[in-house]
Amino acid sequence: MSLKAIHLVFITASTALAFGFAAWELTAYANAGQTGDLLLGVGSAVSGVALIIYGRYFLKKLKDVSYL
Repeated sequence: MSLKAIHLVFITASTALAFGFAAWELTAYANAGQTGDLLLGVGSAVSGVALIIYGRYFLKKLKDVSYL
């Protein structure tokens, strides 16, 4: 497995983790109403979007490099 493929796996896993944590924190905010939960949820969602943008940039930058 190449460094490009491993990097894409980690970007994908990080994106899923960021959105999962955002959903968890926003659910906690809906139940408890604490401002910290809202801030963490929104911050994690923004991080997930940033990771998607970074992943697209990474794929575009290394389009000529093989996955093997």
